[in-house]
Amino acid sequence: MDEPFSALDVLTAETLRTDFLELWTEGKLPIKGVILVTHNIEEAVLMCDRVLIFSRNPGHIIEEIKINLPQPRSRMEPAFRDLVERMYVALTARPMTPTHTISTPERTAGMGIDMELPRVSANAMAGLIEAIAGEPYNGKADMPVIASQLHMEVDDLFPIAESLQLMRFAEIEGGDIHLTDVGKEFAGAGIDERKKLFQNQLLNQVPLATHIRRILQERTNHMAPRTRFRNELEDYMSTESATRTLGAVIAWARFAEAFAYDARSETFSLDNPT
Repeated sequence: MDEPFSALDVLTAETLRTDFLELWTEGKLPIKGVILVTHNIEEAVLMCDRVLIFSRNPGHIIEEIKINLPQPRSRMEPAFRDLVERMYVALTARPMTPTHTISTPERTAGMGIDMELPRVSANAMAGLIEAIAGEPYNGKADMPVIASQLHMEVDDLFPIAESLQLMRFAEIEGGDIHLTDVGKEFAGAGIDERKKLFQNQLLNQVPLATHIRRILQERTNHMAPRTRFRNELEDYMSTESATRTLGAVIAWARFAEAFAYDARSETFSLDNPT
């Protein structure tokens, strides 16, 4: 079953999960096993007896978790919440990466201009920063808890959280997300100051943004076609990933006023950066 409940409203999905589990536990299904693909962590704990957690790029199994809770299961049970927390910890674990300022676009594989960027809006990042900064979290939040409060699935929360970590507005550790000093400063700043902070983090922490800005500054007319950077990215990633990555850096740069992009002419420029 490949995400069979993901397109349903909350009540319908919950009803069908319950119906399916009743049929399964009562032995009314003429099958010996079911493989469920899901991005919903609570759904996995609710329905499955064995969970395999996969990484991405490249995909491989990073952890296997056996769930021995009897059916029917309650989301309110401490053991249930502990398993949810364990999965968040596994999914947010990452190899240690340098935290110093990036000064050149050339870095190790996946950490330079070849780093794929998620299509996350600056507004979504700002919204999560504000939520973490506010009550009751005060700068540090348990990811399962804040995901539940904001009614966000893993596919919604993780790209935003990862973007905040990439930009050093937040750090993720042990299933928790906490704001850095610059993240806290961003939360309390006005719109103009936010743009300045965002630009600084973008140009210091995202090699592709640094690379584009440098190329534009070096050119006499301070302009470059989209194909200049798309072709460069396609040396490292698929066309789809290159398109998504360019879209992300364009959106972030517009918010930060780091450089401009004209969609009609598909041209980057330094026309209106601060």
